[in-house]
Amino acid sequence: MAVRLFGTGYDNIHVSVGIVGFLFAGLIFSLVNAVLKPFIVILSLPAILVTLGLFMLIVNGLMVWISFWIVPGISMSFLNSILTGIILSLVNYIVSVTLVSKPSKAQ
Repeated sequence: MAVRLFGTGYDNIHVSVGIVGFLFAGLIFSLVNAVLKPFIVILSLPAILVTLGLFMLIVNGLMVWISFWIVPGISMSFLNSILTGIILSLVNYIVSVTLVSKPSKAQ
């Protein structure tokens, strides 16, 4: 969806995959987040602490860029990947806030 929203970021490059390609990209993104992201976060911990967590937006963008780099037929510039990472962070935050159950007050 981010490729459709932001485009690829490159001139004269069009996405040539269908729904199966995007589902495959989602699977690759999940695997990259599960395997690579913990190591990248640990390695970039000083930058994350100095920027008070804002560097996580760059880390999320890097995960998106790596995922699209692996999937054939889809490409995206690094800047567009960072924008996609920002959108993913916002959606993740909104979903986690709405799904958190609030403790009820017992009287």
